[in-house]
Amino acid sequence: MIELTDTHCHIQSINQPGVEEHTAMLWQKLKNPNIESVIHDASLANVTRLITVGTDLNDSKLAIETAGAHQNVWASIGIHPHEAKRYAHDKAKQEEFVSLAKSDKVVAIGECGLDYFYNHSSPKDQKAVLDFQLSLASKHNLPVIFHVREAYTDFWPILDNYPNIRGVLHSFTDSLVNLTEALNRGLFIGVNGISTFTRDPAQLAMFKQIPLPNLLLETDSPYLTPAPKRGNINQPKYVRLVAENLERLRGQPLEIIASQTTKNARQLFHV
Repeated sequence: MIELTDTHCHIQSINQPGVEEHTAMLWQKLKNPNIESVIHDASLANVTRLITVGTDLNDSKLAIETAGAHQNVWASIGIHPHEAKRYAHDKAKQEEFVSLAKSDKVVAIGECGLDYFYNHSSPKDQKAVLDFQLSLASKHNLPVIFHVREAYTDFWPILDNYPNIRGVLHSFTDSLVNLTEALNRGLFIGVNGISTFTRDPAQLAMFKQIPLPNLLLETDSPYLTPAPKRGNINQPKYVRLVAENLERLRGQPLEIIASQTTKNARQLFHV
């Protein structure tokens, strides 16, 4: 049987007050938005493991609660680079975040990183909060889910201060040069719906060249719905569409892609 893993979704935001507004709004567009139905629909598509990913302190707490309530869901706790300005100088919030790392079913730190495309937080604050989370991951021997956008020049030197860090570049769409840099550091590469609808020849060439032992599948749901479901709200069940598209793009059987990417997820996250 085909078995798939969604290594990056945000299902903890379904029907929850006080979460990031845009994410919650997207989930509300589902016909009957509830976590149980989303997880059930994923299982029907053979998506048997889900990692729900935090983006700030409260969101990470919700991710832990969601994982604790569902056998096949695990949590990652993170402070997104967009939120860095809220945490870079708040020691109390940092300490509260640190306390989450020992929670049951926490399997990673992130998403965290640098985002210079939007610059919702200053580069200085983003670097400080990334360093804080890398230190936490190193202390607890946890892998890291990275969000990096137009910031690799600054990202690589920071990461290299932590040579034992394991992790994945989430939603990777960058160059072959940065793919090579990532592979040289033993990182995994997260591929989602963008791979199904991009028309950029360089991106398509890059997706073909990711070594299968370094490939992870993700949805980033409710964002980045893959083709042919564009216009719908993304869900973990659609990770199968990502895998099927890679089958066509790479000329590898779906069974091989599913088996290896699930093996990779187990290796990195121990799920």
